[in-house]
Amino acid sequence: MCRAASYEQSPYFTLNERKRRTLSRNNRPALVQPISDDIHYDKAHDFRIQNFKGLHWCDFCGNFMWGIIAQGVRCEDCGISAHRKCSEKIPADCCPDLKLLRGVFGVDLTTLNKAHGNTRIPFLVDMCVKEIERRGLNSEGIYRVSGLRDDVEALRLAFDRDGDKTDLGPSSWEDINVVAGVLKLYFRLLPIPLIAFQVYPLVMTAAKEPDENRRLQRIKDAVHLLPPAHYNSLKYLIFHLHRIAENKEKNKMSSLNLSTVWCPTLFPGPDLQEINSTGSIPDFHLEATSLDVMIRQPHLIFPPNI
Repeated sequence: MCRAASYEQSPYFTLNERKRRTLSRNNRPALVQPISDDIHYDKAHDFRIQNFKGLHWCDFCGNFMWGIIAQGVRCEDCGISAHRKCSEKIPADCCPDLKLLRGVFGVDLTTLNKAHGNTRIPFLVDMCVKEIERRGLNSEGIYRVSGLRDDVEALRLAFDRDGDKTDLGPSSWEDINVVAGVLKLYFRLLPIPLIAFQVYPLVMTAAKEPDENRRLQRIKDAVHLLPPAHYNSLKYLIFHLHRIAENKEKNKMSSLNLSTVWCPTLFPGPDLQEINSTGSIPDFHLEATSLDVMIRQPHLIFPPNI
């Protein structure tokens, strides 16, 4: 079936080569310093078994996909179709198609960045941060005070519908807390939290370090293990929260206040089974401690020349 197939000569690779070149030329200007000069994010395909209607050929080997049902697999994000055996040979170079993405919220961070041309951070994060810093730096209780739920939901739907054409100006959303609420909601709905599962235990261990200098170094080492899309977004957000905290005399939001508000959104949620068995309220003390360190000293956690 696929014994002699070459990925570089496959229909999928050939047809998507122009798309890759276009995306690399059309990258948006850098908003944060990348981990390296290359912002190409590796993303595995999200293959699902597919019942194809009509005649269908494998995008890897080019051969016909035989059968009546479950003839092969199809990537949910980019649409590539292949025999199940062929799919095992396809590298992690998924180029998500915007037409296949279901809006913005609840979409994997790496998937969204790749779909929009390998941007370092999601356009929604960039737009919301800029609007909040434009008219919300001195807003008392920013990120702690909630916007009206109906307005937050309306803005979420607007982002899913209009993408980066969404209007965030005061004529549309007078209350800046609505914009702040949507930004928090975006991170809360990520299928993989910004502080990814595999890094979370390392950050928690680092937060227990009694020596402040060693604690900072261990947190720094941990966050550098994040996937590039998560690292760049975390770096951008933390520097934003640092600027918010610099105006704490007016907005009443210190680094500790911000870390307390944000940690349930950025870290993996508590084990629901453990909560049900013990009946205890989740304690985010270690999460807040590590986030407070990042917000207070972002230049040490995220050095500029990495």
